[in-house]
Amino acid sequence: MKTQYATHTRIPIYMGKWLILTALLGLFMGSLSAFFLTSLTWVTNTRLAHPWLLYLLPVSGAFFAFLYTYYGKNANRGNNLVIDQGNGGTEKIPLRLIPLTLFGTITTHLFGGSVGREGTAVQMGGAVADNLGRLFKLSAVEREILIVSGISAGFSSVFGTPLAGTLFGLEVLAIGKVRTEALFPSFFAAFFANLVTGWYGVGHTHYQMGPIPEWSILLFFQLLLAGILFGIIGWIFSRSIVFIKKTYANWFKNPVLRNFMGGAIVVLIAIVLNNQRYLGLSLPLLTDAFNGDAHLFDFIGKLAFTVLSLGAGFQGGEVTPLFEIGATLGSTLAQLFHLSMPFLAGLGFIGVFSGATNTPIACFVMGIELFGSEASVYLFMISLVSFMCSGNSGIYSSQQVIKKKGELFLPLRIIKQKEPSD
Repeated sequence: MKTQYATHTRIPIYMGKWLILTALLGLFMGSLSAFFLTSLTWVTNTRLAHPWLLYLLPVSGAFFAFLYTYYGKNANRGNNLVIDQGNGGTEKIPLRLIPLTLFGTITTHLFGGSVGREGTAVQMGGAVADNLGRLFKLSAVEREILIVSGISAGFSSVFGTPLAGTLFGLEVLAIGKVRTEALFPSFFAAFFANLVTGWYGVGHTHYQMGPIPEWSILLFFQLLLAGILFGIIGWIFSRSIVFIKKTYANWFKNPVLRNFMGGAIVVLIAIVLNNQRYLGLSLPLLTDAFNGDAHLFDFIGKLAFTVLSLGAGFQGGEVTPLFEIGATLGSTLAQLFHLSMPFLAGLGFIGVFSGATNTPIACFVMGIELFGSEASVYLFMISLVSFMCSGNSGIYSSQQVIKKKGELFLPLRIIKQKEPSD
């Protein structure tokens, strides 16, 4: 009886505690995301009205590289610092990370760097969560859970997808393991953060997949091939960033010079091509993809400019560019397969994201939140196929690999090799 009574008492205390903590986390993170998204809209409109701002991109990169190098300390690890702490690391996520990543990303967009939003939100969420945990003297395990919740809050509030945000925080830390013990706090952190962002009047753009085609054998193989291509593009994206970072690090030992020269290369290519279509947030690419107006090779242009920007060390996320790369690739494949462009653009939107981040469940749920449940079977299929075809290394180098993809078949081969011959 005492054990049963203790359990009934402990659960309400647990729920009450985490509701209070996640409400505070959601309040801070939702407010930061509202400011961040509003600022991005303003700087994007400013850059489009004044194209000459692009020429200041190298100076902006060098300035923030200087701040990170000489004043940022471990903040320069960004997303990987947050993921490491969610996986049990003991480093402090400093509050200085918030203004550095926030204003670093805003200025990158102002001057035309091709980056996204999610990385900034995840870093801010992790920093707020870690410092709240230390303020309330949480245990090491509780601190991990709160950091996972901070990741969920950041993702949810910046994209308006609380369910996907919940699962992203649980899934992104490791391949082959989902942190289900953080499910309750992560959901409410994502829910509260998204709610607070909405209270500020900040909305999110939604796109329509249009009519969903009926099932057929031909459609199955077309989508199977599309899913494989989405996964390969996700792999190319993540490996290309690593390659560019290593190349720039070999060429330019000083990080300030590295950012300056990396920014100068982006500017030079944009001038040579006489094209700013792939700079900044590039949200018109999504509109064009879903309206059937995307250019045939838009996905290559966006991938190249994003890899060059992030590889040079500019602040920002990877996910919004991944959405655009996937949607425009889907639009291109739709022309080849004679399928509906918005349908395949929607599948590409979540497919490349799944392959590059190794978070297929979060991507599937995000697809339902954004596009509805009518295409749920196709969304799940694409998320899984892309995930399986993108390798074990994604855009987050600190993401642990608990179980490699396809490794379940390895023990069977080993067993057969060890069987004694008759």
